[in-house]
Amino acid sequence: MSDYGFNTIAIHAGAAPDPTTGSRATPIYQTTSFVFDDVDHAASLFNLQAFGNIYTRITNPTTAVLEERVATLEGGVAGVGLASGHAAQLVVFHTLMQPGDHFVAARQLYGGSITQFGQSFKKFDWHVDWADATDMASMKAAIGPKTKAIFIESIANPGGLVTDIGAIADIAHEAGIPLIVDNTLASPYLCQPLKHGADIIVHSATKFLGGHGNSMGGVIVDGGKFDWSASDKYPTLSAPNDSYHGMKIHDTFGEIAFAIACRVLGLRDLGPAISPINSFMIITGIETLPLRMARHTENALAVAEFLKTHDAVSWVSYAGLADDPSHALMKKYTPNGAGAVFTFGVKGGYDAGIKLVNNVNLLSHLANVGDTRSLIIHPASTTHRQLSEEQQKAAGAGPDVVRLSVGLEDAADIIADLEQALSA
Repeated sequence: MSDYGFNTIAIHAGAAPDPTTGSRATPIYQTTSFVFDDVDHAASLFNLQAFGNIYTRITNPTTAVLEERVATLEGGVAGVGLASGHAAQLVVFHTLMQPGDHFVAARQLYGGSITQFGQSFKKFDWHVDWADATDMASMKAAIGPKTKAIFIESIANPGGLVTDIGAIADIAHEAGIPLIVDNTLASPYLCQPLKHGADIIVHSATKFLGGHGNSMGGVIVDGGKFDWSASDKYPTLSAPNDSYHGMKIHDTFGEIAFAIACRVLGLRDLGPAISPINSFMIITGIETLPLRMARHTENALAVAEFLKTHDAVSWVSYAGLADDPSHALMKKYTPNGAGAVFTFGVKGGYDAGIKLVNNVNLLSHLANVGDTRSLIIHPASTTHRQLSEEQQKAAGAGPDVVRLSVGLEDAADIIADLEQALSA
C-alpha cells in the first residue's frame, strides 16, 4: 500500500473484504480469544514462531487493520494499537527503560504527559530530564550516561510550537539513543516524523485519527531503523528474554523488533488493550482524515487571523501565521498546514480566561482536541492545573492562555461565537 497516495492509504491500508462474509467494511471482532487449529499451532503461536491471534489483549483482527493503516500512513514498518495515548507512552518506555534509567523530554508537552513522566513514572524508577525544544544546546546538555531516549511532540500541545525534529534526531543519534515523537496534533497528514529522523511514533488516536470525539485509543509506530543491538542499553530487545526461552527479540525479528516487544511484553504483561469497537471507530475516522485535516487547518488559520486583530487578545501562537516564530519550521515539517490546535492570550489573565470559556455557545468547553466540533479550554484551570505557575508557563499554559481546537463548522460561525464571548 505504501506506493499509493495518502488518501488511498487512509481508506484501504490493512483492510480487505472479509473472507467469510464478503463484508467490505472491517468487521468488529468482538471476542476475547481465538480457537487454535491444533496443539502444534497453539505452541507455535505462544513461542512466537508463527503470527496469529491468541487473545484480544495482545492481537485482534480489527485492531490489526488499525495498526497497519497508521503504520503505513506514517511510513513505519509495524504498529501496535493500545487503549489510549498514555498507554502507548507507558508501553514504549516499558520496552526501553530499566529501573534507574533516564530520558529527555521537551518541556513543551501536553500537561498529562508532563505529569505521567514527572510523577507516575517515578514509581518505576524511571526519571525524566526536561529540556527546551527550541534550544538544541538544552537538549544536548540533558543527555547523560543513563539516558535511553528523547521525547518530543511534532506540534506541541497546547502552544502549537512546531518542533525541529531533524535537529533533535541528530542529537539523539549522536548519543546512540532513539527519538520518540508524539505526532497526535499533526497526524500523518500534516507531518511524518520518521522521514525526518524519528525512530518511534506515538499517537493518541482518540484525537485527530478518530476525529469524532467518540473513541479512546493509542498507537505506537515502529520506524524499523534503530539498531537495538549496537550497545547494551536496551536489554529488553538485545538480551536473551527469559519468558521466551532465551530468545533475543532484535536478533529474531529485525526491523519490527520494537513493535514485537511492545506487543508480546508490554501488552501481554501490562494489559492496556484497545477494544475492537474502538479500533473499528478509529479506522472509520481515518478514512476521512485527509479531508478533515485540510478543513481543520483552513478554519484554524482563519480563526487565528481574526484573534490576532482583536482588542481583547494580547497574542496568538499559531505557526500558520506568517510572523509566528514557528512559521519557518512549519513550512519544513508540516507544509500542509499548522494543524487545528493553538493558543492565544486573553487580556485580563486567569480570570478573563475563565470568563471567556464560560461565555461561548457554539464552542464546547471540554478537555479534548481533534473533534469535528470546535473546543475551548483554559489550561491553567484544567489540564495543567496540577503544575506550578512556572511549569505552566514553561509548557505554554500560563494564566492568560486559552487553547482552541478548531473544528469543521463554518469558520464564520466559530469566529462569531468567539467575538460575542470576548465582547461579553
